[in-house]
Amino acid sequence: METLLEPENILNVTLLEPKLKHPTIFVRFDELISGETLILHNDHDPKPLYYELSAERGNIFDWEYLEKGPELWRVKITKKRGEKKDKNILDATLLHPSVKHQTIFNRFDALKPGESFTLHNDHDPRPLRFQLEDLRGNVFSWEYLEQGPELFRIKITKNNLVNAESEPAKVTTATENILNVTAIEPKMKHPTIFAKFDELKPGESLTIHNDHDPKPLYYQLLGERGNIFTWEYLEQGPLLWRVKISKRPEGEGDETLGEIAAKDLRKAEVFKKYGLDFCCGGKKTVKEACAEKGLDVTKIEQELQNSDKTSFTARPLPYNDWNLDFLADYIVNTHHSYVKKTIPDIKSYAEKVAKVHGAHHPELLEINKLAQEVCDEMSEHMVKEETVLFPYVKHIVNTQGKGYVKFDSLENVQEPIDIAVTEHELVGGNMDKIRELSHNYELPEDACASYSYLFKTLDEFEDDLHIHVHLENNILFPKALKLEERIS
Repeated sequence: METLLEPENILNVTLLEPKLKHPTIFVRFDELISGETLILHNDHDPKPLYYELSAERGNIFDWEYLEKGPELWRVKITKKRGEKKDKNILDATLLHPSVKHQTIFNRFDALKPGESFTLHNDHDPRPLRFQLEDLRGNVFSWEYLEQGPELFRIKITKNNLVNAESEPAKVTTATENILNVTAIEPKMKHPTIFAKFDELKPGESLTIHNDHDPKPLYYQLLGERGNIFTWEYLEQGPLLWRVKISKRPEGEGDETLGEIAAKDLRKAEVFKKYGLDFCCGGKKTVKEACAEKGLDVTKIEQELQNSDKTSFTARPLPYNDWNLDFLADYIVNTHHSYVKKTIPDIKSYAEKVAKVHGAHHPELLEINKLAQEVCDEMSEHMVKEETVLFPYVKHIVNTQGKGYVKFDSLENVQEPIDIAVTEHELVGGNMDKIRELSHNYELPEDACASYSYLFKTLDEFEDDLHIHVHLENNILFPKALKLEERIS
């Protein structure tokens, strides 16, 4: 006689919306009585579910793979007979890392005021405490019952409403506008963020919390809303990313490379690291300069934000605070003096090295030609500045409050400034070509001492030139123009 088989209890989760998968599985599992089975069908390995089920329900089930992909996974989940679990314990050591924090948050959210659960972990979960405080506020107590080295047990209690109100809360929880996107369905994440951003008034901020780097959002926000926000990483994983997005005040745009360097020259080290021209090309914004070179703007903006924290160099001289006549004298005494002292060596060694090594390294012939042009141009340039432009700047400073008088036959200071800026661009362009031809001053194996000295000197000369031109293009010249406009 043919034996009748009981129909399988099958749950095909491939048909479920992602956010409903695990809750539906848990409901179906809880409906099982001891000894009953649920067959799970999925389109990928549901191993994270195993860890979450172990933590949430304990060791009250058996897990058997009936089929292991590649297109279909079938798992037989059987509720054990007579097994019970202490519902007040959450053993996070059984959880897959990808679901740990979210499972703990779900357990905490399910608590009623005054209720507790005990968290078990294999290391100190202190980062979770700060994350829980950031996302839920000061509405819980945290008590260590055991502190390692192999097991940490923490009793987490949701405060009674009276206690929660009487406890001093963190200042940031009351004022910070937080959006936790880890709790949002994937397809709704970006639309929700955009809606929250659009609600901001100029000057207001939104802090988003995510479980991965939300960098794609940066570029989408820039593309769809334009350059009307700032982006600051407050925390960068591995479990939590916090990003502060601020809507710019009306009329406020990005600072240029030159303006940024003028305020804090330490940031120029970041520009130099990535080959961003902050002196001759200082009128570009960071976003524009990065787009031209195909650089990751979020990475560079972050390094700029941290430059004052990570720099081990002394605080830079306050060039931006100096009087213009003092700054002009400083440029002459420091940078003009250095150029005058260095030019003879560059001219001599560039010619010498080209003659000796030019046959095997033909790029040296072009380097020599460019170096001679740079030296000749700078010699003429400095004479113009010392005899015309800088005296004109000092004239503007000295005529404040005395009634403005024109300087010699010049109509205004704009004319000599325009000439100086054009010459800066010419010299800067030639130095860029030299660096390119020399492959960033890389010495070949047959380089002699003169060869090495030439490249070292050119490299140092370019470094000095960047600061020299920056002080003029981004500080001295703009301030002189504004001052003349104000007093004329």
